[in-house]
Amino acid sequence: MAKLKILAEYVSFLKENKKWWIFPIVIVLVLFGLLIVLTKGSALAPFIYTIF
Repeated sequence: MAKLKILAEYVSFLKENKKWWIFPIVIVLVLFGLLIVLTKGSALAPFIYTIF
């Protein structure tokens, strides 16, 4: 439940301050983080690390 509250506060912050341009940046960073974490021990890891 605490995670949902943090997400709700983040959306509230975006609405109040009209900083909608931050949302896509956060989504991309989260997706890259998940990609690195999920492929940590796989054979794809060397190819993913060459992207960065």
